[in-house]
Parts: sequence; structure tokens; C-alpha cells
Amino acid sequence: MSADWISLLQWPAMLASVVAAWLVGSEDKSRRNTGFWVFMGSNVLWVVWGCSTQAWALVALQFALGAMNIRGMVKTEK
Repeated sequence: MSADWISLLQWPAMLASVVAAWLVGSEDKSRRNTGFWVFMGSNVLWVVWGCSTQAWALVALQFALGAMNIRGMVKTEK
């Protein structure tokens, strides 16, 4: 992968994070569930970008946020 291409990943990652936050705040269960999956996708994008720029704190944060997203999905199903 080209370094230029990877550097552009931060923009879709940011957009996915914002859209996911909006969806998770919905009262509709299906939108909230979609938001969790969008958050997981944004976590993957941030990890790829963070590894390429050696932003290890950001990578660790994404794993922590991913774990919280999974916790939220489980709690939403109860």
C-alpha cells in the first residue's frame, strides 16, 4: 500500500466515527446496532492508519473502544 493512500484513511475513519456516534444515539434499536458496526469499522480504519504512522496510543485506544463497543452490543441485546 502506498503511504499516500494510507494517510487518506484518517478521513473515512473520522467520518465513520461521527456517523457511528450519531447512529448509536438513536432511539431505534436497529440504528444503534448499525452504529456499533460502523464504530467497529472505524476502529479498523484507525488501527491501520495508526500502525502506519506509529501512533501507538491511538491504536491502543481503538482496541479499548472496540471492546466497549462489543460490551454495548451485548448490553443492547439484553
